Formats: sequence, structure tokens, C-alpha cells
Amino acid sequence: MGPVTVPNTPPDPTRAAADAVPDITPDPYAPPPAPDAGTPPPAGLAVAQSPGPTLKERLLPELRLGAGTVLACIAVGLVMAGLWVWLAPKVPLVVDGDRILYADPEGEQRAGADAVFALIALGAGLLTALGAFLATRQRGGGIAVALGLMVGGLLGSVGAWRLGRWLGPSNDLIAEARRVGNGGHFDASIDLGALGALLVWPMAAMVVLLALSAAFGKREEDPPPYWAGPYGAAAPQAPADDAVWADGAARPQDAVRADDGVRPEDAARPGERGQG
Repeated sequence: MGPVTVPNTPPDPTRAAADAVPDITPDPYAPPPAPDAGTPPPAGLAVAQSPGPTLKERLLPELRLGAGTVLACIAVGLVMAGLWVWLAPKVPLVVDGDRILYADPEGEQRAGADAVFALIALGAGLLTALGAFLATRQRGGGIAVALGLMVGGLLGSVGAWRLGRWLGPSNDLIAEARRVGNGGHFDASIDLGALGALLVWPMAAMVVLLALSAAFGKREEDPPPYWAGPYGAAAPQAPADDAVWADGAARPQDAVRADDGVRPEDAARPGERGQG
């Protein structure tokens, strides 16, 4: 025989509260609820949702920085050309009748000119990379700095090569031989035999910039932990055991535990007790 219930008996409020709210302890790892339509968003959220800069506004500073780096490298290339003309060994020639001969047939002046060019380019790469790193360290460098050093280093090397040939001895051997006469000596024009030396400057600049950025570059802040909330806010804390609701009423789980910790659904029904 099932349990006997008096008609129009109101439901047990303890059972209803326990069934409606099985566990009201909030999940501390749950994301915060979405704000209502009429509630203004928090200050941090409003800033995060504001429209960011356009593509043009983001690219203009990078283009200015890259162009400035290229121009600085070209200026250094002008100085490099003068140093190459000054330090590079000259190839001596001698006029013998109607012939122009090497004064030192076994000389290594040609190879020495290439080596001097490569060494000066190496120093220019170190200098420009260090200057670019120090000038952009606060902003964290960027791809514009690397591209500016690579393009500017290549243009500076080519400019130093061309300008050095123009500043050095003339390449018109016939005119120089006529000028000095028979038995006279003059220097041949300097030139770059190993064109691979043009890549020394950009390669050295990239390596030095990478090393400086890895050792002394600006570090990005670590992201907040996943449990700290989407905007760095503290995770919601679970209410204390002795907390009461806003209206001063006892919590449902406190009412459930009123009968010596036995939940009403676990207690035997009156009919089942009689059957037992």
C-alpha cells in the first residue's frame, strides 16, 4: 500500500527547496555572467571593446621607422666608401713602351681590397644593428627594424662599392699611361672581385640584432592565469558556510540539514516505515 496523503496538503517547502536548488555553491572557475542590456559595461570592458587603430594607423609608424633605418644605413655607406678608398691596397702598374704591366705580378692587392671591404662592411653591420637596437629598445623593436637593416645594409654596401670605384684611381688606363709617360707608375682602379662581400653588412646586422634582442630585448608580460577571469579580475569566491541570504532567510541546504543531517528525500516515507 502506498503512502496516504491528505487532500489539499501543501508541498513540503524543505523538499521543494532541496529539489529546486540542489547545490547553490557557485563555481569559482565559471566565467562571469554577461551584463544586462541596460547595464553599462565595466570600465576595463569598455576599453577592450573600443575600436582599435586602423591598418593605416598601424603601418605608418612602422614605415617611418623602416625608412629611417634605410636612410641611416645609406649615410653609413657613404662613410664606408671613403674608408675603403683610403684603406684598400692599390694595384701598382708600370708603363713599358706601349704596354702596361703589373709592377708586382705576384701581389695580392686585389684580394686585399676585397678583404678590406668585407671588414669595413662587418663593422658597419655591427654599428647599425647596435644603433637600431638602442633606438627602438623601448618599443620592442619590430619587423620594420629588421627589414630596414637588411635593405639598408644591402643598399649601403652597393653604394659604398660604386662610390668607392668613382672616388678611387681612374679606370681609364690609357689616359693614365699617357699622363705618366714611359716607365711611369700609377695605380689601377679599385674594384670588388668577390661580389659576395656585399652581403656581409646585412647578414652581420641581422645576426647582431637577433642576439641583442634575445639577450637584452624588451620582455612581454606573462598572461594572467586562466582562473583569474577574462580581464584579469579575481575569480569569484564561494560564500562562507555561515553566510545568510539577502532577505535574512536560511539557505535551503541549512533547512535540508535541520533533521540531524538527513535529507528529506533520504528519509523513509510514512507508508514505507509501516511496511518495514
